[in-house]
Amino acid sequence: MSNQNPVFIPGPTNIPDRLRLAMQVQTRDHRAPDFVDTFAPVLEETKRVFSTQTGQIVTFPASGTGGWEAAITNTLSPGDKVLVARCGVFSHRWIDLCQRHGLDVQIIDCPWGTGAPADLFQAALAKDTSHDIRAVLVTHNETATGVLSDIGAVRQAMDSANHPAMLFVDCVSSLASVPFQFDTWGVDIAVSGSQKGFMLATGMAILCVSEKAQEAMASAKLSRTFFDFRDMMAANTSGGFPYTPPLQLIYGMRESLKMLFEEGLDNVYARHHRLAEGVRRATDAWGLKLVAQSPDLYSDTVSAIYVPDGFDSNALTDHAFNAYGVSFGIGLGQLNGKAFRIGHLGSLTDVMVLSGLSTIEMAMADLNYPISLGSGVAAAQEFYRSGSSGNAMAAA
Repeated sequence: MSNQNPVFIPGPTNIPDRLRLAMQVQTRDHRAPDFVDTFAPVLEETKRVFSTQTGQIVTFPASGTGGWEAAITNTLSPGDKVLVARCGVFSHRWIDLCQRHGLDVQIIDCPWGTGAPADLFQAALAKDTSHDIRAVLVTHNETATGVLSDIGAVRQAMDSANHPAMLFVDCVSSLASVPFQFDTWGVDIAVSGSQKGFMLATGMAILCVSEKAQEAMASAKLSRTFFDFRDMMAANTSGGFPYTPPLQLIYGMRESLKMLFEEGLDNVYARHHRLAEGVRRATDAWGLKLVAQSPDLYSDTVSAIYVPDGFDSNALTDHAFNAYGVSFGIGLGQLNGKAFRIGHLGSLTDVMVLSGLSTIEMAMADLNYPISLGSGVAAAQEFYRSGSSGNAMAAA
């Protein structure tokens, strides 16, 4: 019966029955004339989640990593310079991907728990008077540290430096959970996936591509075949796919967008903030500290929490799973053994989050953590009692 328990990892997230059933469809002919009636509206409606009028949606059968690869291979050439801040596991993985493709990666190393350093980006771009840097790569929500970076500040820094570089943003663990402003922030490629805020199974990389990034395709010389924007966009024009599409995920995406719009995107964002704040208050009541170094950096989709000195966070998450059948995120990279993560995004309500807080609290008590049993749950309860959230999600 433990498989009935929700997961509290930062993705893949819990799949509502409504979406699970939407994906449980019989095979259909993706080359039939009526496929366009299903697929074309999905592409168009997804623009609303990115908050774009001018960006073009492109999807691939892949995870977010495939989306990263598509972003760089369609717009860059071997030896091109890109500027990246390394402040967590996922920003590091994007760096590694770029290096494997022969790009000249200019790295700004930042302490874990901090966000994208707009001031350092501005300084680096201002020094690049020859405009050799072709793109700035930013992880919007660093899942390893529970940090949400200010993309608007990065855009302002780029504009202040009067630099023409493209802006690529990884929003895999933020899109459809916190506000994202593709047009306002001047993003050129945003990369997301089906398995987090959209509450679907893993397997669909979802990108939004600006006109500027599309223009860069003409001169890009990195190899791409499966991830070629040109093939995908050409097929999408008539509502088709250049090869076999992930049909079940497309049906799931159609239903996911309906759910998000029925709740209202502003309400979705407010719910995520509310759920996260309850987790933060529980963390404070336990006497523990978040990895994110200041409130302006707190993520509304995942909280990374340091365990006390002398304790092993991996033992804690293992015990929570083995004793209570509930999964929490392990510490990644530098945080391995030092922190655990509570994912609070996607299909979750106050009541579901309280169950997760109660479970991890029991696990900590079992392992003799210096906490008072019930303290974190009570702190979150007091916060959630001020009003209910997630009713629309629960009803769905």
